[in-house]
Amino acid sequence: MAKPGNADPADIRNWRRRPDGTTTSGRLEPHDPARLAAVGVRHVVNLALDSHPEALADEQALLAAQGIGYTHIPVPFDAPTAEHIARLKATLEEAEGPVHVHCIMNWRVTAFMYLLDLEAGVPEPEARARLLDVWDPFTSDEPAARPWRELLSQRR
Repeated sequence: MAKPGNADPADIRNWRRRPDGTTTSGRLEPHDPARLAAVGVRHVVNLALDSHPEALADEQALLAAQGIGYTHIPVPFDAPTAEHIARLKATLEEAEGPVHVHCIMNWRVTAFMYLLDLEAGVPEPEARARLLDVWDPFTSDEPAARPWRELLSQRR
């Protein structure tokens, strides 16, 4: 939960708070690390590539200045793997929370969280609803969604 008196920064792209208190979003901007600290985030996991034009430059240093830990798991949007999911799961289990997980659009994050939810026993309709609240890789005609649809279909 957010610290008392500090509302979630819902204007961060595709901001979501999960039932367990983990927060997720799309890209962060230079003023966001302080806002994450204000709502109690202790660790950030970034699934985006540093080379993306919307990636936050010096993200690790900006977070460290706020006392927030950082893990970078770069996931190419056209090549997500089971290894990426395993690394995220391990990081979530080991990180001192609360944890915030982000990428550029919150698409990588929500797809991986869908799979982790299923693995944890969350009913598929509930896990799917959380994913579809942000994007729908299952029915998207976008060519970029194909590797995600394949990954999600293999793991269900």
